Amino acid sequence: MTHRDLCWLLGYHWDFVANMSDNEGDQGPKSTFSTYMAEGDQLYQKGEYVKAIESYSTALILQPDDKNCLVARSKCYVKMGDSGNALRDAEASLKEDKEFFKGLYQKAEALYTMGDFEFALVFYHRGHKLRPELQEFRLGIQKAQEAIDNSVGSPSSVKLENKGDLSFFHKADEVKKGRPKGLIHPLRREMRQQNQKTPKSEKTAKQLLGELYSDKEYLEKLLKDEDLVKGKMRDGERLQDLILNCITYLDTRTEFWRQQKPIYARERDRKLMQQKWNKTRQNPPSDPTRFVLKSLEEIDAALTAGNAESSLKKAREVLKSVQCWSEEVVPNKKEVLGNLHSCIGNALIDLGKMDRALDNHLKDLDLARQCKLPEAKSRALDNVGRVYARIGKFPQAIDAWEEKIPLASGGLERTWLFHEIGRCYLELKRHTEARDYGVRSLAVADEIADEKWQLNACVLVAQSEMKLGNFKSGVAHFERALDRAKVLQDDPARDAIQKALREARQRL
Repeated sequence: MTHRDLCWLLGYHWDFVANMSDNEGDQGPKSTFSTYMAEGDQLYQKGEYVKAIESYSTALILQPDDKNCLVARSKCYVKMGDSGNALRDAEASLKEDKEFFKGLYQKAEALYTMGDFEFALVFYHRGHKLRPELQEFRLGIQKAQEAIDNSVGSPSSVKLENKGDLSFFHKADEVKKGRPKGLIHPLRREMRQQNQKTPKSEKTAKQLLGELYSDKEYLEKLLKDEDLVKGKMRDGERLQDLILNCITYLDTRTEFWRQQKPIYARERDRKLMQQKWNKTRQNPPSDPTRFVLKSLEEIDAALTAGNAESSLKKAREVLKSVQCWSEEVVPNKKEVLGNLHSCIGNALIDLGKMDRALDNHLKDLDLARQCKLPEAKSRALDNVGRVYARIGKFPQAIDAWEEKIPLASGGLERTWLFHEIGRCYLELKRHTEARDYGVRSLAVADEIADEKWQLNACVLVAQSEMKLGNFKSGVAHFERALDRAKVLQDDPARDAIQKALREARQRL
């Protein structure tokens, strides 16, 4: 059982764990390391990175050197654009074990975010050497190499001519064999250093920042108001410091975007992409079905590897292509579009962008209904319910999932579905319905002999029975859940259930 499973298992508000921690004193963390880790994981998935950092930081008070927690907090810092702290946490995770692959990957990600693409490439390569089966390292190598190429322009888009003084190149050929090879290209490094020393022109900043440039101008204007900058916020922070921090942040992002893809490279690539797009739009692939299937595999592989942004980008590109093709080219066009909307929605969920994720999953559902595709409809209802539950709209989640019940195939899907509906009812304090769905989930879990879902369902039934005042039944189900946790060797779940069981027995 993962931390995320445990968090969901014990409810959004940590009813039992939080209550039993109240008597442990007012100083320091009031719960276990696993609890704070699970809370941080849930907040990260919701896109609440500041709160997630707080949870991970509290967990690190209890276990300061935990490698996985340091990596998790580093990921939050990357999402917030705080690459300095992201790098520090990633390096701390490697302090005791230089070959900790998650730490290597996170260090590479932090360096990439800082715009230090060459060193990021070094650590992507190190990780790939240790764990060649992991796709995230291959994707990291690819994006770092592309970023390095973008900083000087891709060779394929530069036309060289035999003009001018070529003596430099003749001399270079003479000594080429004696020069050692390295990952950091000296010319690229020199050009990057020159770029960093060049003052940013307002025109460049305007192009890079886009709509944010007007915000930067407004902040700079505020800074000139002497009376205003002397003021303070409610928390005591000086307005001048706040404005300066905002301007510094925008300058940092401008520099990062400039390094990642200079203006001339962006314009050049835009024209090349437009040419490629026009050609693709007019001439679909010779085998569209194979193209779509291969693309869907790549989209899914990127998401599975944890690279939601890459998955999202690929899915949107394929969606645009398919939208322009006729149904003669792709007979099942609507089905394909629904599948792509589903992929986009799943990537957006991973990125914490729930409103946009919901919009795409609803489009998938609409297309499935139009085409009368039961499997696609089941998938869409599944995802719509997931998003509603994640954003706390439990009645809507219940509606979606209850509509899915007749479409659910297989015991595993049914036990999961009944459990999720029951959890939503528990959140709504409709404890009788929560218990009934928990009992249904447990019955199916027993049929398929799935110990993990027996554990989950037992906890749901136990929690519901306790809320209904049926303490004897609640204790019995907690005891069975504890037995399953021991069999599964799920220590975090075992610890949490033991605490809940102690409180439940006090009510007998």
